[in-house]
Amino acid sequence: MPKIQAFHGLRYDLGHVGNLSDVVAPPYDVIDGQLQKQLYERHPANVVRLILNREEPGDNDTNNRYSRAAKFLKNWRSEGLLKEDAQPCVYVYEQTFTHAGRSYTRHGFMSRVRLERFGEGKIYPHEETHSAAKADRLRLFQACKTNLSQVFGLFPDQHNDARSLLSDAIAGVTPLEATDHLGVVHRIWPVDNVNTITKLQAIMDPKPVFIADGHHRYETACNYRDDLTQQHAISADHPANFVLMMCVSMSDPGMIVLPTHRLFRGLAPVSSDDLQQRLHDHFTLRIAGEGADLAPTIWEEIETEDQQGTLGLYAAKDRRWVVARINDAGRRKVAELAPEHSADWHGLGVSILHRLIMDELLASSNLPKPMYVHSVHEVVDALHHGDTVGRDATGQLGQGGEFPLAALVMPATLDHIRAISQHGERMPAKSTYFYPKLLSGLLFHSLA
Repeated sequence: MPKIQAFHGLRYDLGHVGNLSDVVAPPYDVIDGQLQKQLYERHPANVVRLILNREEPGDNDTNNRYSRAAKFLKNWRSEGLLKEDAQPCVYVYEQTFTHAGRSYTRHGFMSRVRLERFGEGKIYPHEETHSAAKADRLRLFQACKTNLSQVFGLFPDQHNDARSLLSDAIAGVTPLEATDHLGVVHRIWPVDNVNTITKLQAIMDPKPVFIADGHHRYETACNYRDDLTQQHAISADHPANFVLMMCVSMSDPGMIVLPTHRLFRGLAPVSSDDLQQRLHDHFTLRIAGEGADLAPTIWEEIETEDQQGTLGLYAAKDRRWVVARINDAGRRKVAELAPEHSADWHGLGVSILHRLIMDELLASSNLPKPMYVHSVHEVVDALHHGDTVGRDATGQLGQGGEFPLAALVMPATLDHIRAISQHGERMPAKSTYFYPKLLSGLLFHSLA
């Protein structure tokens, strides 16, 4: 893994802001207009004013949401709402949450990590990124000169040696704690013991890291550093050579990956008979029933089968579900359509869905961005009520309307991420959803 370093973290002073829960927020790309308003109202120093400042009437090139974020950050620092830790630290970060009736705790630590371009070292991406999102984050980087949110990195650690080391370091120490809008409990512990940090660096040094979430922020950090070095030389230890990262073991018992189901808009109405006619050469097909409310039953079957090549397709024209299982001809066709990719990539459910079904068999490659949701209940709601839940690939609210086709698709696993990333490939966008999201506002890394 590229070098990790302790650093003087910038954090809220609870003596000034009160409850940490009032000033934190989820990542900017999962904040819709309603949640943004709630966060603005929750506390005058809520981090949403930094990561997703509101657009205001009269905004222009010099006075806009980026300049306002920078002004808030500067004022909060000068007023003492934000303070740097006196000693360089790494920060243990735990999240306790419930999913599907089970309680989990995900363990990790935040540090700064030396930047390297993808393909030039041992930091690997796993998903495609979007230029608009990177341009937006670069403007924020340039205005604030601060990492306002963490990149989420995964690393192999079969015996969880890093976790054991850090658990010993924080034993008996009271954490800082915040609860987010979904009820997830977030706890952090600063660790400034030099011996512990040195041992952690030794554990991490030989390991690769796979970006789980925050690809746009990571690539933007590289762009920001490169822009800065074109203006003037910077030292090897300049903070712009690093990015704030949350590091989690791929063997941590709290690591779960949720699916990202698709609701497609913009294609001609399609019936279950249409699907069978177009897909039958490449899939084994079964009409599984009628009605959007059947989605949980369909998903239970797919999830229990646990095969990437099994998908649930809902044809809104006749309200029927088709369960599609890829056959050998389908596998050969995916490989033929995407010869630039590996067999691991070919076998992904999202690759099969987009490259084979949507692009080739349904000839629907130029559709608007799908609506992405993570639970079958959201699928049911969207099919009944239109685009009132979920967000598109750029993080914006959908535009409304009906969905001619919905797809239930298995998530990529951690093993898929490792294999495909090390091939130098990227998965289709929204192949994974790591729950819960990391909170913004727990820790900042100044780049100045």
